[in-house]
Amino acid sequence: PCVTGDQNVEYKKMVWHKDCFTCSQCKQVIGSGSFFPKGDDFYCVSCHEHKFAKTCAKCKNPITSGGLTYQEQPWHSECFICSHCKKQLGGKRFTAVEDQFYCVDCYKECVAKKCAGCKNPITAGFGRGTSVVNYEDESWHDYCFKCTKCARGLANKRFVCHNGKIYCADCPKRL
Repeated sequence: PCVTGDQNVEYKKMVWHKDCFTCSQCKQVIGSGSFFPKGDDFYCVSCHEHKFAKTCAKCKNPITSGGLTYQEQPWHSECFICSHCKKQLGGKRFTAVEDQFYCVDCYKECVAKKCAGCKNPITAGFGRGTSVVNYEDESWHDYCFKCTKCARGLANKRFVCHNGKIYCADCPKRL
């Protein structure tokens, strides 16, 4: 540290000429600008961000304040958004499908399979009926998978498919 000069920088009882107070990484003059101390080193804002800040999983830029963590990865709040409507998802209910994130409404509208029984979206984990019945190319809420004739629930039970309709094991005998 320097002791003389007309413009000085003081930090922890040490004094530098303004032009001698430089970033330990890029060697640019910090002068009276913002800096971050790390041990005996001093870093300008840019070098500190690149060397020590977490980087966003989406945009790969440093997260300087705020942000959030999902599956142990840091994100800017403005980068953690619904893939469809682009609303921020931090603190809201959402679901992940492969590498895409969706708010509840967009998931129901754009991604969720539609129940062959009630025609509503199958949103396991977002409400009633978290079990799904799949048969050939169709899906049902577990509570919608019923015999066409007697309305008996058929989830986890034997059933018969006749002319594209689902029946319990007993009802085809009565057709």
